[in-house]
Amino acid sequence: MSVPVKYREIGDFHEYYSGTRVAPYLTLFVGGNHEASNHLWELYYGGWVAPNIYYLGAANVVNFGSLRVAGLSGIWAGYDYKKAHYERLPYGPNEVKSIYHVRELDTRKLLQVRTQVDVGISHDWPRKIEWQGDFNQLFRFKPHFKTDAQNGRLGSPAAKYVMDRLRPKWWFAAHLHCKYSAIVQFNSDAHSTPAANAIGTPYASNDTKNAQNTKEIDLGNDAEQPLDGDASGPPAKIRNKDEIDLDMEDDVPAVSELPRSNHGSTVAQASENSNSVPSDLRDQLPASFARPFPVSAPSVSHPEAITNETTHFLALDKCLSGRRFLQILDVDPVSRSPDTRANTQQSLTYDKEWLAITRAFRNINPLTSPVPYDHGESYYRPLIDAEEAWVEENIVKPGRMVIPEKFEITAPVYDPEVGLHPKEHPREYTNPQTVAFCAMLEMENFFNASEEEREARMANAPLADSGGAGDGGRGRGRGRGFGGRDGGRGRGRGRGRGRGRGHS
Repeated sequence: MSVPVKYREIGDFHEYYSGTRVAPYLTLFVGGNHEASNHLWELYYGGWVAPNIYYLGAANVVNFGSLRVAGLSGIWAGYDYKKAHYERLPYGPNEVKSIYHVRELDTRKLLQVRTQVDVGISHDWPRKIEWQGDFNQLFRFKPHFKTDAQNGRLGSPAAKYVMDRLRPKWWFAAHLHCKYSAIVQFNSDAHSTPAANAIGTPYASNDTKNAQNTKEIDLGNDAEQPLDGDASGPPAKIRNKDEIDLDMEDDVPAVSELPRSNHGSTVAQASENSNSVPSDLRDQLPASFARPFPVSAPSVSHPEAITNETTHFLALDKCLSGRRFLQILDVDPVSRSPDTRANTQQSLTYDKEWLAITRAFRNINPLTSPVPYDHGESYYRPLIDAEEAWVEENIVKPGRMVIPEKFEITAPVYDPEVGLHPKEHPREYTNPQTVAFCAMLEMENFFNASEEEREARMANAPLADSGGAGDGGRGRGRGRGFGGRDGGRGRGRGRGRGRGRGHS
């Protein structure tokens, strides 16, 4: 887990992972930037991380009852957007961060969806969504957001692309540690003006400890002060001497619109000084030395079957005492797909169109570079249509659409009597759920390596007890989450003694 050493501690997720506790309600989630990412890597296509807790994968569309839900994991970092998911254990200090950066390939798949969804979920806010709510109040209580918002740098372009394409009735996000709501009207010029009536009362939490930097995240005991109703000016800045910036590497300069090639992919413009460092040498440098990758919006036509014109956006605060992190909503479906109409048992099911999209992209290995360029919607559409017919015959008609509730423990369960003081690196596991999913769709499982390959990588790793400062290093982790797998057994190659918040 990418988190400073001082914040690494065991939480309670290992109790759900081990089965000691069971989530009382079905819980769907996407990955963010403080996850046990090596465990989520095992479930790239989605899967159960514990009984009744389902990870949507890097990108996904699933159905629950009459609701159709789309999800996109990760946060935005333009310099990693076009890359493959190249990160493999043992992680270095750059990989422990880049592993949770959203990728173009996953975004591209969601942009192939042509039918209506009800709910969209991302960790990052869609870019420019702040302008669709009470942004004046947002900037009063989060004054450091204003500059990034005005420069077009707040939020994720990838999440915006997907929201603008899918136009769900609801879009939920997190990441910026405040509660905020907005309305996006797609049948008007609402993209440049705030909406008149946001959901409830647009609200930004009085979390003044983070007022120095948009990406600054305080994980300490910073209970929210209640609003006093006087919003005439920003609250006084209160600085915590222990405050640590967790995400500076995720700050990326604003991206510009660039010309496109005939197939719709972005054409980068080389600067006059691009030869100051030869490209072959620059490619050998760590990711932090890479130039920000310029990205422009993909060119896709709007599908006729996506008819919803209003998206309600809601972001919630951190799960801490006194914070506004919970809201109960009634969500009436706007999708009319046969999959959701037939799902009357309130079960979690696969989505026919998404399975077809997954099969259409099955020959692209998401782990290796270079990632094939985007051929455009006209290229993918006939492939997806053919795969949808395959899914109908092989998955729908045989009655295989319900997602099996077959969670399996893959890494050792946390033992409080032993603690987590590993002498070895965390291991990479092949998840049986991913094996079963790939077998169902008759496609290669790229997330299954031989033991020889894994041993060879581990043999080149530094000593596990050499610590793990800063970036989720492999220190003496006290894991939180899935079975002692990531921060807990540390993932970065940093120095220090880490108390990792890993998986278990």
